Amino acid sequence: MSGIAKLLEVMRALRDPSTGCPWDQQQDFSTIAPYTIEEAYEVADAIARNDMCDLQDELGDLLFQVVFHARMAEEAGLFDFDDVARGISDKMQRRHPHVFAGKAHKPGSWEKIKSEERTTGEDDSAVAGVAKALPALKRAEKLGNRASRVGFDWPDSTGVRAKIHEELDELDEAIGSRDPELVEEEFGDMLFAVVNLARHLDVDPEKALSRANFKFEARFREMERALRKRGVAVESQSLSSLDKEWRAAKVRLKDS
Repeated sequence: MSGIAKLLEVMRALRDPSTGCPWDQQQDFSTIAPYTIEEAYEVADAIARNDMCDLQDELGDLLFQVVFHARMAEEAGLFDFDDVARGISDKMQRRHPHVFAGKAHKPGSWEKIKSEERTTGEDDSAVAGVAKALPALKRAEKLGNRASRVGFDWPDSTGVRAKIHEELDELDEAIGSRDPELVEEEFGDMLFAVVNLARHLDVDPEKALSRANFKFEARFREMERALRKRGVAVESQSLSSLDKEWRAAKVRLKDS
């Protein structure tokens, strides 16, 4: 039995109404979806850590999620795993005519084909199909890209920077109004403008923020380590003292 055939059989057994696992039997698409997202992040984490052994394991966990959804769909008479596999194979062949149809490669053809596919659906908007469950930064980037392809964009980063300043002014006004909902709205507008600046600078905002998170965590832990070594609790220090420790931690990490 091939690996995928064995996995499909394991999934069938887990979902068997009579002899399966009670937990697996009770699940549906909505309850499994969060696990699917979590497993995708764990795959990305293994790659970021360059842990190939863990990557193999995490890819298996992610594949199990695909099989789980496909099994539930098969039980409902919608589609099965084979339909999923055939569908993605057909899509990849369709989107790579230079590989599978012997046609010359044309730059930008991938997006052109995807755009043509979207127009065959009921929603023919340029922003159709941008998944609402994407991380907000990634979704903002994709929405900006889609709008840009039809000409709705700043010509360069100068206009985006001006927009960020405009949004900051509006955020200040919202803060002055003491209206929490308005503050949240204007803060969101500012973040959206920042993501558009990242797009114009050819920066992946999700990756940039992840690196900033990692850098902050490393510096904070180094600051804690130095204070503990002297028998000092972080919470006992003044903000000015902590700022001094923070700067020292930055220097140590830079030199290490």
